[in-house]
Amino acid sequence: MSRPSALKRKQPDSSSPSESLTEHEKIVYSVIRSKQDMGIWTRDMKKEANLPDNLVGKSIKSLQAKNLIKEVVNVQSKGRKHYMAAEFEPSKELTGGDWYSNGTLDKYYISCVKDGFAKIIYQLKVATLEGISDEVKKSGIFKTSFTKQQIEEIMRVLVLDKRVTEVKSTGMGEFGSFPVGKVCYKSTSKGGSKREPKVGAMASIPCGVCPRMSQCTPDGIISPRTCVYFTKWLDF
Repeated sequence: MSRPSALKRKQPDSSSPSESLTEHEKIVYSVIRSKQDMGIWTRDMKKEANLPDNLVGKSIKSLQAKNLIKEVVNVQSKGRKHYMAAEFEPSKELTGGDWYSNGTLDKYYISCVKDGFAKIIYQLKVATLEGISDEVKKSGIFKTSFTKQQIEEIMRVLVLDKRVTEVKSTGMGEFGSFPVGKVCYKSTSKGGSKREPKVGAMASIPCGVCPRMSQCTPDGIISPRTCVYFTKWLDF
């Protein structure tokens, strides 16, 4: 399963596409391009360009038609028009990071991550944030890595959902391999879900043996949303 981890900025082209632009277009393009992967809101753009609104509007349309700039979604301010030079990709501050898809909170993806984490905790019996992170990497369920903050966010949700419990290690019994006081997590139900697991449900993960795994993307033709094998595995 794949998610775009960090949207990386492309390196600017050394050639200047602004040579064929009008003076007004050059000013607007220069302002937009200077913001790189953060882009700029139209109101701020007008202030920096110091041009009449109608000239800014015409310049934006012309620059878009020439594929020099693009409109991007800012999850913090969806009602505002935000523009960026075409050579850059939006930063996480704009896109919202891995939990968002096309500017919208990806509830399906989050649900898949929650299910995957819950199953890992069930397998481990007792797990720490570090242990969960290591198992996620080993399992190959998700092709992207998760930051400590992202794992903590998912664990908080699982605790609130009462699918796992947060406990502190006593250093004895099942906590023998963890320091006393270490925050750990335990599954509250069989298989990490509210349903009884089928025999052999955890024996294999479909993503790990899928020959098309490298082509799997959230919104592509090959996607977790359309994969019957992944859906069946989550239903176990």
